Amino acid sequence: MIDTSELMEMIDRGISRLPLPDHLPGLYDPIRYAMNGGGKRLRPLLCLATCQALGVYPEEALNQALGVELFHNFTLLHDDVMDRADSRRGRPTVHCKWNDTTAILSGDTMLTLATQIVAKCPSDKLPSVLAIFNSTAMQIYEGQQMDMDFESRSDVTVNEYMDMIRLKTSVLLGCACQMGALMADASGSTVRQLNEFAVNLGLAFQLQDDYLDTFGDPATFGKNTGGDILNDKKTWLLSTAMQEAPERIGQWINAGRTQEKIEAVKAVYEELRLPARIHELIDSYAAAALSALDMVNISSVDHEWFASLTHNLSLREK
Repeated sequence: MIDTSELMEMIDRGISRLPLPDHLPGLYDPIRYAMNGGGKRLRPLLCLATCQALGVYPEEALNQALGVELFHNFTLLHDDVMDRADSRRGRPTVHCKWNDTTAILSGDTMLTLATQIVAKCPSDKLPSVLAIFNSTAMQIYEGQQMDMDFESRSDVTVNEYMDMIRLKTSVLLGCACQMGALMADASGSTVRQLNEFAVNLGLAFQLQDDYLDTFGDPATFGKNTGGDILNDKKTWLLSTAMQEAPERIGQWINAGRTQEKIEAVKAVYEELRLPARIHELIDSYAAAALSALDMVNISSVDHEWFASLTHNLSLREK
């Protein structure tokens, strides 16, 4: 039976024991700061839970779980520099607390350390582990490039957007589940089904994030809503509206950062029934995730754990 609190404690202990030397604080302190900044720890949790659900003690996949989490946080350090983001998880970003150079170099260090830790596994599993890890990394870089390209485009389609979030967000969840399955000696078909589960879960997760940024309750969401609208962020909401009401939405693109803009764009979204339609889409990806999970031979209790996680992430309010 999967115990979430037990797995989270295992993850926290692992993070506290990461090999981060005391010398060169300018290099290693930003890594400690980033790794201790909280977050859902969703990726390492999925890795360990997958391993346990397949009948192997979860600590067998701890190195891979920690490596995936390090990699995830490395991408955040670099993304924040590229996006000029000033806060993350309620704290100053690394490039604001230190500087851009520090964020880039500490991020590079996290990437190398992540690869070293992921590779700590039995020799017979190493080729598959590194192949999945490196393939995932390349897809994430492609997704980030697409996201940056979208900033200067006004013709981003819904299909392009969905492909971007699959690469930038979903594939790392898939990687986490695949790592847990590999460490549990799962069959190739099981590894593929768990990847399918996690990728669809990631799509539902990101779409819910898009919804919350525009329509969430700031008190619950933890930050002011409307940021995506002010920044002309190419989300599913904006891409759909640009296809279906181009003139009405187009007048607000590059129109400044005002509350009037937020309210006007939201009004168009609501007239197009986008809040209801995005939830229909979220539900469809959650259902696809569970359909893939149904193909995996795990206990009903563990199946319910993954199903509950899917439900909670798809309907979360923060």
